[in-house]
Amino acid sequence: MFTYPLSLPLKPLRYRPITPKARLIPLTAPFLAYLRSDGIILPPDDDNSDIDFSSTDTDSGIFSSISTPTASDTDSDSEPDTDPSTLWPELHQKIKSTITELGGNVVPKLNWSAPKDATWINATNSMECRTANDVYLLLKSSDFITHDLEQVFDDCTPISPSSLNSTNEDTIPYHLILRKTIPALVPSLEFRCFVRSRTLVCICQRDLNHYDFLPGLIPTLRPLIQKFFEEHLEKTFEDENFVFDVYIPPPHQRVWLIDINPWAPRTDPLLFSWMEILEMDDSALASAPITDGITNGGPSHHDIDEDENSDDEEEEEIFTPEFRLVNRDDPEAYAFNTPRYSAHKMPKDVVDASGGGEGGLREFMGRWREVVREQEREDGGDE
Repeated sequence: MFTYPLSLPLKPLRYRPITPKARLIPLTAPFLAYLRSDGIILPPDDDNSDIDFSSTDTDSGIFSSISTPTASDTDSDSEPDTDPSTLWPELHQKIKSTITELGGNVVPKLNWSAPKDATWINATNSMECRTANDVYLLLKSSDFITHDLEQVFDDCTPISPSSLNSTNEDTIPYHLILRKTIPALVPSLEFRCFVRSRTLVCICQRDLNHYDFLPGLIPTLRPLIQKFFEEHLEKTFEDENFVFDVYIPPPHQRVWLIDINPWAPRTDPLLFSWMEILEMDDSALASAPITDGITNGGPSHHDIDEDENSDDEEEEEIFTPEFRLVNRDDPEAYAFNTPRYSAHKMPKDVVDASGGGEGGLREFMGRWREVVREQEREDGGDE
């Protein structure tokens, strides 16, 4: 059902004309080890971001190698004051120069995932990065990036039995993709498109809010996306099943490829469910009606007067992908106050405890109180 995911860096030149300006940087083993390591130690940087890391923050686990030593720093339990970038100096300089080349404002991602779940730790509350340290902070704070590094093949099936033993995280050619930030990006005009067996089966908006103007744009947007897919992706992408994201800014005449995602459960189906997508019947979709300007499918080929086509019964039906939007009365339309990826902003122990219901949370709180009391006793003894 699901295959090993492919990554956009595999074909950078082929898709360069249809993607925003970006640069691909091969990652070295020392840098990957840095991303996998615990804690966050940032290199010294003359052009630091707005976040103040001038002192060691032991509560958050974030350390700066430019911290001023204090008496407490000499304790045996203190973190070493080192510059992690000394293990990958050329890569560090390459990232800094690439940010400058792309106008000083970029959005990072690895082969498959962007650190969307870590924007809470960025000064801009977004994925926009102005320095190398901004990039490192997002990458090391993201569960999505950790998944790419440690569990990328979860829920996937090997293409062949031999690839099961020959393919693992250590053999993946990881890349850092730095994309130039799109100025004045309009989230309502980003769309996620699902391709099954090289057929564009459905499309939905990415921003889960209701917009009154979107239904009226469907007659313009759907053929644009369909034509874009047929011309650029249908026969060029290696896998026959994948998900891609596009952006269609005003005046809605050009489609930009933003990302290609694996056909796997970890790719968010947004307004659909994976079971729904897997069970979609192409022929049924082709004849689905349009209701209240919000399409649940496409115009039927049989809407044409059947009497006029009685002599051409074998005429091929035109398949139209379903285009789904957030309706005014949908629960998603009122989710704008609910932070996305909120579970990723909490310690994993808290998230795990919440899975055990009220009893699990009570047990966790009891353990936490014991830890606090023990820390208070130790602090009192030191005095």
